[in-house]
Amino acid sequence: MKFYIQSRSDELSNQLMATAREYLQDFGLEWNEESPDVVLSIGGDGTFLHAFHKYRDQLDSVAFVGLHTGHLGFYADWKPLEIEKLVLSIAKKDYEVIEYPLLETSIHYRNKEKPAVYLALNESTVKSPDVTLVMDVFLNESHFETFRGDGLCMSTPSGSTAYNKALGGAIIHPSLQAMQLTEMASINNRVFRTVGSPLVLPSHHRCALRPVKAVDFMVTVDHLQLLHKDVKSIEYRVADEKVRFARFRNHPFWKRVHDSFIDSEV
Repeated sequence: MKFYIQSRSDELSNQLMATAREYLQDFGLEWNEESPDVVLSIGGDGTFLHAFHKYRDQLDSVAFVGLHTGHLGFYADWKPLEIEKLVLSIAKKDYEVIEYPLLETSIHYRNKEKPAVYLALNESTVKSPDVTLVMDVFLNESHFETFRGDGLCMSTPSGSTAYNKALGGAIIHPSLQAMQLTEMASINNRVFRTVGSPLVLPSHHRCALRPVKAVDFMVTVDHLQLLHKDVKSIEYRVADEKVRFARFRNHPFWKRVHDSFIDSEV
């Protein structure tokens, strides 16, 4: 079996990486950065996101597992003291693969035929370089509302615990094939009106954001942030691809939520 380790590159993470690499190679596993079967992320959720995007074109064959070296990560739930147990489980291939849904973001341009397409593990956000974002929101090609405010966030179920949660969105179990649209400081008064509530959309629904006037937007996809010019529309759907996690022990989703946000002892 082939493996690769993504490190946050701090001293502790690099030490653990060196230990894990030595042990796994002693067990006969092959270090292979180009096409690994298992990717071990050592650091935090940011490190995990970097690993995910590094292998976004190999998601059907790569399984991810995370070990945190700081605060407990939502994706990185193994602890440094468990490194030997984790390495042994990887070497024995003692794991099952579970899959979580992803978000596909397609940015269509006024002067180009081909859209830019991205996959997000957590979320994609849209903001205006100016003060206020003004977008027509379409659900399944029907106009739903004209949004005015700071921005909009579309998240995956697993990403619902990230920026979406900070915006007041719901936490969604990742077994649900869905995406969630959450507002950032919408303008609501006697003249302008939005629904003012997060929208949970099933996998067979589509959401399109179409500019009202301005056509340049700051779009994020997880940790990536780019300015897109001459935008015709930004379209979201639940992706056909899924992220694969190597699960070595039972760690229910709601326990992760509890450990990440409630349990002060972790």
